[in-house]
Amino acid sequence: MIERLFSVEGKVAVVTGGTRGIGFMIAQGFAQAGARVIVASRDADACKEAAKTLGGPGHCIGIPADLSTEDGARALAAAVAAHEPAVDILVNNAGANWGAPIEEFPDSGWDKVFDLNLKGVFHTTVKFLPALRQRATAEDPARVINIGSIDGIQVPSLETYAYSACKAGLHHMTRVLAGRLARDNVTVNCVAPGPFQSKMMAKTLEDFGEHIVAANPRGRIGTPEDMAGTAIFLASRAGAYVTGAVLPVDGGAATTR
Repeated sequence: MIERLFSVEGKVAVVTGGTRGIGFMIAQGFAQAGARVIVASRDADACKEAAKTLGGPGHCIGIPADLSTEDGARALAAAVAAHEPAVDILVNNAGANWGAPIEEFPDSGWDKVFDLNLKGVFHTTVKFLPALRQRATAEDPARVINIGSIDGIQVPSLETYAYSACKAGLHHMTRVLAGRLARDNVTVNCVAPGPFQSKMMAKTLEDFGEHIVAANPRGRIGTPEDMAGTAIFLASRAGAYVTGAVLPVDGGAATTR
């Protein structure tokens, strides 16, 4: 019973930004749990390497994609359809950040971050809807898992104005999409990670890691198992009745202080 409750075996999962960081943690968790995983990244070499690394009990392929444009999202959906006509899980993880002092924050920074982190998530979800609807049922809906951030819940200490604003927007867009797609048997949820070891967080952890760990109620940063377990819960039978939720995975950093 418990094994079936948390099983994603045989499901098809697409993870954008799945070649490193949080995306790779999720892709690895799905692959080790027996899902067939497709990772997407702008870096073709990184896609090949990730696919090779993740080829465990399920199987994995990598597809290069730039999801900052609608055409890029359309191209990824078409490329995935050539391998898998139905998709059970879409993880919208691809993202970018930009930091600059308030008087110097450029318009190009807003465009880069919003085009990928917010508009890109919308376009990618829309382009994958036909594949997500194919096998979705009331008992076993298709799943969209957006990757937000605790910086969309709390005020960040760094000057990342576009990033925190777009993540807050993504949290609410998750709720809007969840309401729109519930009758199509597609759930839409959002994971809001706190500090995890990733390329985006590398410099911050290098400079402030000890302070971040000391300030965290759990006294540590997140591990790959923390992120993989959350995604597997949302993608399995255990999470089939959850939609429109924003789930902080941060050791209590944004919600208990």
